Amino acid sequence: MTRTSAGLPPLLARAHWIFDLDGTLTLPVHDFAFIRRELGVPDGSDILQYLSSLPADAAAPLHARLEEIEQDLARRATPAPGARTLVTRLSGNGARLGILTRNSREIALETLAAIGCRDYFRAEEVIGRDEALPKPDPDGILRLAERWGTSPQNSVMVGDYLFDLQAGRAAGAATVHVARPDGQLWPDCTDLAVATLADLAGRLP
Repeated sequence: MTRTSAGLPPLLARAHWIFDLDGTLTLPVHDFAFIRRELGVPDGSDILQYLSSLPADAAAPLHARLEEIEQDLARRATPAPGARTLVTRLSGNGARLGILTRNSREIALETLAAIGCRDYFRAEEVIGRDEALPKPDPDGILRLAERWGTSPQNSVMVGDYLFDLQAGRAAGAATVHVARPDGQLWPDCTDLAVATLADLAGRLP
């Protein structure tokens, strides 16, 4: 079921789409337990929040190591089922497409190239951790909406994790949850749940 606010187009007919990257447009490959061990982040802690809490001289080498890990993952990224079909169809329908990721913009662009989707996203509309406050903060969605000259309420946020959905909700965007291997669901933050991006592409008008 989709939620439509008064005066707004139905979710699937909206012309501004924002995607999480890892685990959404790509198959999930991040081993966050390994990354935490590599960086000395306590179990269960948010990696970016932990690094931001450290003095700059202590955080710098850890950020560098995180970048190395993410570059390796970017080179090995593979598209999620339906990813290329979905972005191709949306682009063909005239939609504006953006990325909101907790990776760096550079890593995100490498990942998009690896999965064959780079041509559908303008570099300046790929928002990473250095361009906006990281999800679940809605900052990145608000920045994209401003750039596009639209309201967040005219946008759709697509992701596989709670932070994606929370960011969308906080911004006022519609939210689409793509199923995860672990089966976690967050119905209170989700307007539309789909099994795969291929399923989502098949529902487009």
